[in-house]
Amino acid sequence: MIKKNEKIRNVAIIAHVDHGKTTLVDALFKQSGLNNLSQERVMDSMALERERGITISAKNCAIHYKGVKINIIDTPGHSDFGGEVERALSMVDSVILLCDSAEGPLPQTRFVLQKALNKKLKLIIVINKIDRQDARPKEVLNEVYDLLLELSDDESYLDSPVFYANGRDGICSSKLENESVKDLHELLDAIIGKMPAPEFDSDEPFQMLVSDLSYSEYLGRLAIGKVINGKASVNDSLICINEKNNNISLRVTRLQIYDGPSLKEVSEVESGDIIVLSGVNDVFIGDTICTSKQIKALPRINVDEPTVSMLFSKNISPLSGTEGKILTSNRIWEYLKKEALKNVSIQIEKNTDDTFTVKGRGEFQMAIIVEQMRREGFELCIGRPKVIFKKDNEGHVLEPVENVYADCPQEYSGTVMETLSNRKAILINLVYNDNGRVKLQFHVPSRGLIGYRDLFLTETHGYGILNSSLIGYEEYKGDFLERNTGSLICDRSGEAVAYGIWELEDRGKFFIEPGDPVYEGQIVGERNKEGDLILNPTRTKKLTNLRASGHDEAVTLTPIKKMTLDRAISFIKDDELVEVTPTSIRLCKKILNNQKRHILENRGYIPEFL
Repeated sequence: MIKKNEKIRNVAIIAHVDHGKTTLVDALFKQSGLNNLSQERVMDSMALERERGITISAKNCAIHYKGVKINIIDTPGHSDFGGEVERALSMVDSVILLCDSAEGPLPQTRFVLQKALNKKLKLIIVINKIDRQDARPKEVLNEVYDLLLELSDDESYLDSPVFYANGRDGICSSKLENESVKDLHELLDAIIGKMPAPEFDSDEPFQMLVSDLSYSEYLGRLAIGKVINGKASVNDSLICINEKNNNISLRVTRLQIYDGPSLKEVSEVESGDIIVLSGVNDVFIGDTICTSKQIKALPRINVDEPTVSMLFSKNISPLSGTEGKILTSNRIWEYLKKEALKNVSIQIEKNTDDTFTVKGRGEFQMAIIVEQMRREGFELCIGRPKVIFKKDNEGHVLEPVENVYADCPQEYSGTVMETLSNRKAILINLVYNDNGRVKLQFHVPSRGLIGYRDLFLTETHGYGILNSSLIGYEEYKGDFLERNTGSLICDRSGEAVAYGIWELEDRGKFFIEPGDPVYEGQIVGERNKEGDLILNPTRTKKLTNLRASGHDEAVTLTPIKKMTLDRAISFIKDDELVEVTPTSIRLCKKILNNQKRHILENRGYIPEFL
């Protein structure tokens, strides 16, 4: 018999990047009486999340309101972390769609909303940041309705509850101008009164879908997910059904549920709750945990296929081992295997030459993995992101295409359109706004966006906003020039000298400063024309006895822009690598020896691996 657990509500908050999801969760904590929070944006627990101001991994928490427990999942808004959204939605029955009152629905809004509608989840619409000077909440609501009609044939979504919020101040009301409301009670009442409680079959024994994994030094691997049916207690003997339909026996050593942003240990869990179960070491996301009396697997979590791949290897630089602690290929492989366990959207492969291929949703997702590794003490090299091509039944090559929205001042729109058209983009829509800005919509091959985001900011003088989401696969659009400049390559090992750099500044822009260590094959700058140039930045001035007025020129170097990981990934070409250590970002050729590389280039050889 199908019943409902009215004591629980499971809801996910979905939105575009920086539309206020995590800030709203903070306000919900305070509204429920949790005033002892250690910091703002408490759900952004990773250092990278706090630094970048984005949510990278979906996180669970829970609040209590009027006798009902509300499990809340804070999801990422970036499409590169779509796997996190998909596994988070497998645990909930409804979603809160958050939309900025000025920016309106953006590509990632479309992306996460499509995932929720595909699962037929109930919806609450919240127009956030209504305190902005450029807020236009009524227009944004109409844009949300248009998006709902575009993404779903179910017109009942147009009757979803609508709220207007200022998440930073913890205010939310069903009426736009309602100064009497000073809290979030109306939103919480709607979650309890209008959002469905989790359903379960009272005749079925315990079943749980594993939607996330964690690890404890004391308990080992932890399985996180929603209890679909039945109850479980500590010390119960259960079965884990893996992807190959094999049954693995386990004994429950501990059960935990969410209480605020932390966990609370319990002796028994019930249907509809989101729990953390320990006692199984060989468990993966998508597995089913059930009783041995009735072994029945639940549908596995399906995620979109990867669209981008990247090469990972040990550090091939002569400077290897001087800045990091973890250097070997085996340690890199072990880290990537653990990452693939927790992240359902990435796939890893071992190559024949002691390198690894990581496949994921985008270059930003790859950059986050690499940044986490360097912070843990790894030294490694990574290659240029490459899109993953497919073939249709007729043998035609297909490539991923993205829906790109660019918002910039009108005077820069011509440059943006010209640059993207050179990257095989098609202009879909163009809207001029009264504030002097223009909104452009393009369909662009994913490979055309690799390395473009940094260029876009340069072309728009920092005033542009660029967002994208995957449309699907279309027929190959043809070749285009990805970078029209070459690299400045060092010809020997040593230390960079101010005089040597100064003498060569007319060749291009340097990435190094005096005193930086350099080596043969290292890329020390960007040439101002096509083709690579080998040079010597370690050259010192020849000493003479001549002393004359005007003979000694003052060495004044042009200030450099230090290479960041994101810039380095977007800059390199197919035959180049980024050397990543805990303290440095350097660029180099895949083949460091200049003579050997020159011979191979004359034969038309570009190394795929190392």
